Amino acid sequence: MRLVVIGFCPVTTGRLAQLCRRVRTPADVNAVAAALPGSFHLVAAVGGVTRVQGSLSGLRQVFSARRGELPLAADRADVLATMTGAGIDELALAARVVCGGMLPPPLSDRSVWSGVSTVPQDHCLLLEGHDARQERWWRPPAAERPLAEGAVALRNALVTAMDGRRGEEGALSADLSGGMDSTSLCFLAARHTPGLLTFRWAEADAGNDDSYFAERSARSLPEARHLVVGQDELPPVFTDPGATADTERPYPYTRTLARMRHTAALLAEHGSRCHVAGHGGDELFSRFPGYLHRLARRHPLAALRRVRAHRALERWPLPETLAQLARTDGVARWWLTQADDLTRPAPRRRTPALGWGLAPLRAPAWATADAIDAARQALRSTAEDVRPFAPDRGQHQFLVALRTTAPAYRQLSRLFDAAGVRLHQPYLDDRVVEAALAVRLPERATPLRYKPLLAASMRGVVPDVVLGRTTKGDFSADLRAGRRRNLAAILDVFSDSILARLGMISPTALRDYLLAPSADTSRDNAAEQLLGCEAWARGAHRQRPLPPPLLLERP
Repeated sequence: MRLVVIGFCPVTTGRLAQLCRRVRTPADVNAVAAALPGSFHLVAAVGGVTRVQGSLSGLRQVFSARRGELPLAADRADVLATMTGAGIDELALAARVVCGGMLPPPLSDRSVWSGVSTVPQDHCLLLEGHDARQERWWRPPAAERPLAEGAVALRNALVTAMDGRRGEEGALSADLSGGMDSTSLCFLAARHTPGLLTFRWAEADAGNDDSYFAERSARSLPEARHLVVGQDELPPVFTDPGATADTERPYPYTRTLARMRHTAALLAEHGSRCHVAGHGGDELFSRFPGYLHRLARRHPLAALRRVRAHRALERWPLPETLAQLARTDGVARWWLTQADDLTRPAPRRRTPALGWGLAPLRAPAWATADAIDAARQALRSTAEDVRPFAPDRGQHQFLVALRTTAPAYRQLSRLFDAAGVRLHQPYLDDRVVEAALAVRLPERATPLRYKPLLAASMRGVVPDVVLGRTTKGDFSADLRAGRRRNLAAILDVFSDSILARLGMISPTALRDYLLAPSADTSRDNAAEQLLGCEAWARGAHRQRPLPPPLLLERP
């Protein structure tokens, strides 16, 4: 038996050898994977079978394809596409173009490279001779721990995660934005590296109170070096809007792509070789409300009190809230409803997401009829064999959030790698994810406190002023300023659009959409997602000739 761990896994060779002694079959590797901390790929060869798997969050994924009769596995879909000569999966790309960044897994995990398959996060890939099959090995923990007990377990998991990320003196840096997620990791890192370098972008909006909490936190880290980069020192938002992050998949955070590259280079100049970021914190600790569905059936009075609190804080409309609570359909019906409603008006503002998704999917004005039909086809195809990530809608929503964003964080890590800085995202470590998911949903997602599980776990480590924070920084002023400055460049990207050549977008409708006034940032968010698809399509075009304009098989 042979076993390799690739990635971050703070265990000794002796401990790994001890775990491997118990392995007799490929299924026995389950216990090894469940015992290892960190975020990693695991490859095991047992009895003629090779088992390959990634991480639970999706930060590290496994892709498979075939070259002739030979099955292949890799950690990047575009590598397999190059090896096999794969072209574009037009249905997968159309689904991203039409549905945008809120497209959830498993459809968001469908590779945009034809013939390349994505192994689900809770599955492993088993290779035996010319055979390749997927097998589920992990299920989320039952959310039964009380908050106090769960906070201890989460703290232990985070301490293990951060103690394994010790840099040489002066070589470790960490985000210190003032938010609870990054600040918690920063203080855990300072326990073993008090002279670390902290980093944050200065705020463009005077109403953003991140700076207040960041400065209060910095005063509690007297040995650390603090680097604050002013807005005038950063590339504006949407700088170089046609740039490609990589060709694995469309990158959704295009508006800050230039800033992230600048940040990574700046950290490298200041001596950082390992940087800690709080990505994944919102996905693990936010108050996704899907838990109310089961709570209403098991503890109706408790659910009533929670619904009242949510409505008071978030102004949920009562008829829509009651309608959502009354629905009993399964996850497949959710996907079919998204397909049916793709061109209908969006639901009433502030309608809560109490079902199997985080937001309804709606086609934008600039999507062509063929693209919409292709997206509908992909949505309905997903419904045919989709399974919930967890039986409880609330737990399912947390996993949807994690697995929607984690692949983009993987792409972000590569931007830092290019500058010589290893990006660490401890909230996406497997044991950290499990510790958070094991806590009772009504306590974890309560509307009465802000991120109560993380706050309880960090009591005594992070200043109370941060743990008691009830606000989240707003960056809309920065977004508006960058969009105004770079609007001409954005329009220029789509003046000769690959997506238009593929028959997926109407350039005229898109231009009208981008030039129309908007009361919020929704148009900017939609433009950002579309830029990611356009940039990816350009990169793919450089590798492969374009297929003809979108043609669907009609029933």
